[in-house]
Amino acid sequence: MGGAGEIQAEGSGGKNWSEGAGLRVAPSRPGNFQNAADDQQLKDIMDTIRSTKSSAVVNYGASWCRVCCQILPVFSQLSNEFPKLSFVYADIDECPETTQQIRFTPTFQFFRDGERVDEMMGTGKERLRDRLWLHS
Repeated sequence: MGGAGEIQAEGSGGKNWSEGAGLRVAPSRPGNFQNAADDQQLKDIMDTIRSTKSSAVVNYGASWCRVCCQILPVFSQLSNEFPKLSFVYADIDECPETTQQIRFTPTFQFFRDGERVDEMMGTGKERLRDRLWLHS
């Protein structure tokens, strides 16, 4: 265990995992995957995306959402295929203030030049990969 893209239930004893509400995701190899642990960290990440005018994708999910739990390891793995994009995971329960506008989980928001340019609700590995390709 502990490879990129793996996911564990909290309390299962893995090391070097990014922790969220009940989920821990192994860090991806290129270092382009971040887990927003709370509202302030998500605000800081989003400020950096805007100020550096970088390209990014934010995955808004929840630890209690079965579909979110299924796509999160895929999201982490895809970060290895798209090293020029920043990948961010934000649990809506850990970041309640900054995720108030999210009405469906998972929701993926895509940023280019620091501005939100697209949004995808729902899941599907190929659908997500195609959208990432489009925005990379």
